[in-house]
Amino acid sequence: MFFRMIRGMLTRQTGKMLMIGFTIALGASLATAMLAVMFDVSDKVNQELKTYGANITVVPKEASVISNLYEVEGGSETPAVYLREDELGNIKTIFWAFNIVDFAPFIDVPVTVNGQDVTLVGSWFNHHLDLPTGEALDAGIQSLRSWWEIVDGRWLDEASTEDETCLMVGTTLAERLGIHAGDVVKIKGSNGSGSYKVVGVFSAGGDEDERIYAPLDLVQGLSDTAGKLSSIEVSAITTPDNEVSRQAAKDPSKLTIAQYETWYCTAYASSICYQLQEVITDSVASPVRQVADSEGAILEKTQMLMVLITILALLGSALGISNLVTASVMERGQEIGLLKAIGATDRAISGLVLTEIVVVAVLGGFVGFGAGFGFAQIIGQTVFDSAISLKPMVVPLVVVLVIVVTLLGSISAIRTALRLDPVEVLHDR
Repeated sequence: MFFRMIRGMLTRQTGKMLMIGFTIALGASLATAMLAVMFDVSDKVNQELKTYGANITVVPKEASVISNLYEVEGGSETPAVYLREDELGNIKTIFWAFNIVDFAPFIDVPVTVNGQDVTLVGSWFNHHLDLPTGEALDAGIQSLRSWWEIVDGRWLDEASTEDETCLMVGTTLAERLGIHAGDVVKIKGSNGSGSYKVVGVFSAGGDEDERIYAPLDLVQGLSDTAGKLSSIEVSAITTPDNEVSRQAAKDPSKLTIAQYETWYCTAYASSICYQLQEVITDSVASPVRQVADSEGAILEKTQMLMVLITILALLGSALGISNLVTASVMERGQEIGLLKAIGATDRAISGLVLTEIVVVAVLGGFVGFGAGFGFAQIIGQTVFDSAISLKPMVVPLVVVLVIVVTLLGSISAIRTALRLDPVEVLHDR
């Protein structure tokens, strides 16, 4: 009898049940889409922010001490201490190696160009590196400084043997020296001199516009610094800092064993810096605080936006369900009144209404979950140009949220059904 009544309700009020199912499906789809994007947005946002440069710098320990002592960011003078070039591959051997998406070494030396003192910077442009792990990596400033605009000429190509003795010049310096792409300039360093071709003039919008960039080997040869580096810039996908990571950044030894393990095994900027210091001799790695803080703030605000949209969508669904179910109960007032007249208890009436709504909610929830995952893929491709992966926790969260919303939306209708007086509804009063 109970199931016949459920089946009868679904067939007699098909229109209303479809509307209730659609409302539940809409709420479930929005919740699924927002939750799927929210749990996957961390990596997506970090990947997008990596296009704006490195978020970690590695410098020699002694140079860092001097810089902190005199409160300077650095300068164009050649440091007295260096990092070792042969340890660059170690960067991809740390615990969070897969979070290191790019890095580039730098050596800054003073030289004279056409008789004027300038800073010559040696680095990788699009360097191919065979790693100790057996993997291969293409890294360098062409991807690390992707915002640089080539205003004349092209990027230097390390894969071309013709570019091994070529340069790139910043716009400010090029204007001052009257240099254009294709020109040949004479550079004199502390360990030699030579004439080199300019393949490109770039605009970076910073101090780089006053400098010349060349292949690392070329600059090391001109300054007798073979195998030495001034600094390394690293672009890593990181997790926003919390109290533990900030404490660890000051002194990891003050953490408890449990805190240390959690911190070390989480991709905080401070833990990645700590691991970099472990594999690069006499180095100090520190996050570029403006970039790291911005990443955390953007990520937190993005996730908060997703949460608010999810809450608002579910509240709207609950209100819609409440109105539709209440209208359905009112239309079936005589049926419910008859059930009460023949002895149906409040529990039985509540169970009947809830069962009807749960059946519709299950169907609507399945449809909404599938549609929501599809919406998440559209968001991923449109905003991040990549697919959104479904985290395992999304499924139970959506199930719980659909149940809660359905129950909240049904409360008003159940109360209405329980307040119906059999005498009044059976006599149309």
